[in-house]
Amino acid sequence: MLNPKISIILPNYNSKEYLSETLNSIIEQTYINWEVILVDDKSNQETLKIVKKYQNHKKFKIILLQRNMGTAFCRNLAIRNSDSEYLAFIDSDDKWKKDKLEKQIKFMLKNQYLFTYTNYSTFKSVNTKIFLNTINPPKEFDFKKFTKNTSICTSSMMIKSDIAKKYKFTNTKICEDFFYKCIILKNIGKAFCLNETLTEYRISKNSMQSNKLKNCYWIWKINKKYNKFNIMQNLISILFISYNSIKKYKLK
Repeated sequence: MLNPKISIILPNYNSKEYLSETLNSIIEQTYINWEVILVDDKSNQETLKIVKKYQNHKKFKIILLQRNMGTAFCRNLAIRNSDSEYLAFIDSDDKWKKDKLEKQIKFMLKNQYLFTYTNYSTFKSVNTKIFLNTINPPKEFDFKKFTKNTSICTSSMMIKSDIAKKYKFTNTKICEDFFYKCIILKNIGKAFCLNETLTEYRISKNSMQSNKLKNCYWIWKINKKYNKFNIMQNLISILFISYNSIKKYKLK
């Protein structure tokens, strides 16, 4: 199929400040064969007002949860409700360049890849947007490399649907996407980078890169429980991930 349908997986919780920006960056895509599956995780009323504006949009499937279940649950539910050949992921405070989907699906189809990601820029926004850095991940990742350098941005990912549906996000407080990427890489071999900056990743007080100690704690737990790492393997993973995060994001 030349223009396969893409399901966009979007978990949302209390993101009233940024959600409209995220949704507009999707609606403005040059690629037209897509749907959004937005799962709202019992957000506040201000956020729900924004969500409900899109309930009648023909390309939106909106699922409103009656109690807070966590990001992993929302992503897994959205994936189960998708019916497309490919899945793209975005968080409710991130953004895409207008041609992100178009370029990425062409990249996947041309090379018959199962899992791809893009370069991305990081930014903060208070009153104005401040770009911090451009991240150029390695051109490819396997499982071993990824457990030492986690620079696949979730909002940049596109995965073949039949692969994505075989696995689930772990229900952890943070880093729920870490093991999901690990288990897919373990089973398919490699993911590949589209060497263009097509994704904008927001650094906020709740983002993974702003919670360094919590991040290390949960990666340690996931490595031990799911990746079956011994203490030495886990130490090496945490040290490399911490070093690469400092280098990439210039964390202080």
